[in-house]
Amino acid sequence: MKVNWRELFQPLDLAGLLTLSAVGLTLRWMPAEDRLSGALLLGAFTLAFVCREPCLRRSKVAGHLLLALMPVAAVLLVALSTQNGAAQVLLVVWVAMVASLWPPRVLLAAVVAVDLVVYLVLRQAEHPAPLTVSLLYAGFQGFAALTAHYAHSAERARDQLARVNTDLLATRALLADSARDAERVRVARELHDVAGHKLTAMNLNLRLLADHPALSGSAEIEVLQRLSRELLGDIRNVVQELRDATGLDLDTALHALAAPLPNLALQLHIGPSVQVTDAGTAETVLRVVQEALTNSARHGSADRLEVDLQRRNGQLHLSVRDNGRLRGPLREGNGLGGMRERIEAMGGRLSLSGSAGLPLHIEAELPA
Repeated sequence: MKVNWRELFQPLDLAGLLTLSAVGLTLRWMPAEDRLSGALLLGAFTLAFVCREPCLRRSKVAGHLLLALMPVAAVLLVALSTQNGAAQVLLVVWVAMVASLWPPRVLLAAVVAVDLVVYLVLRQAEHPAPLTVSLLYAGFQGFAALTAHYAHSAERARDQLARVNTDLLATRALLADSARDAERVRVARELHDVAGHKLTAMNLNLRLLADHPALSGSAEIEVLQRLSRELLGDIRNVVQELRDATGLDLDTALHALAAPLPNLALQLHIGPSVQVTDAGTAETVLRVVQEALTNSARHGSADRLEVDLQRRNGQLHLSVRDNGRLRGPLREGNGLGGMRERIEAMGGRLSLSGSAGLPLHIEAELPA
């Protein structure tokens, strides 16, 4: 289990570590025979605090079990120092951690149960005001829970806004490319139909003039015929180049999708023969890669996503693989299910592979 030390320097985690350090300073006021036990309990709580995120990534069951055991250490520390009061701060830290992870009803039941145990411990130790102290810290816990909840809600809203903004940028890039392609096709058609037609007519008239007895063998007529033929050939080449230049810029659009994820590097390889002219196909490729980016960053703890797009046998072959690890068996949720529906609606095929502890590999085939 690898701990990402950068996570501990996030504002809420850093505040928690500082609070635990302050609680550690109060251990010197405990009776000498209880200091070692107090230090061990605080150390166990701190270790669980540091390891909770990697443990949750590795196994949700183990992670939530670890979170459920943390108040046990806190209550035991309260029992060792009933007159101190600092140990109850650990429960405030604990509530701030689980507020965004547990359902509200489960959280409320757990907090009430823990605070009731603390009240009974203080009463058994003949604390002068067990109910007042318990209610006071319950208020702190409620404040911590609301603060953590709103902080995580704001973070989710920010991430969602960034994804929507990126989605709009990628779609705008595709629309701009599609508009440019449509304009190139229109210009090519106009050149072929208008200029090409008039040059062909001019060639025919020059040929009639060259056959006229008065102008037969005229050098000027021959030069005009040669220039007309060359100009007609040049226009045909330009028309062909304009038609061949079609193709949406998937490279720019895909990199725009990965831009809001600084901790996830996108390694993109698009084969030289890949030329996507259909906006629907390009949109499908974008959505598949977007869902893969989201899954890798949120569920797979990956820091690299490899995307390979090739054209083989008249089909577009898309391969997406990250370097993360699935937390459990591969299941098709709304995201992967929507990906499959989108691809099959285009007449394509989707293949998913991966298992717990291994990276997710997505392969898709689409009509070119």
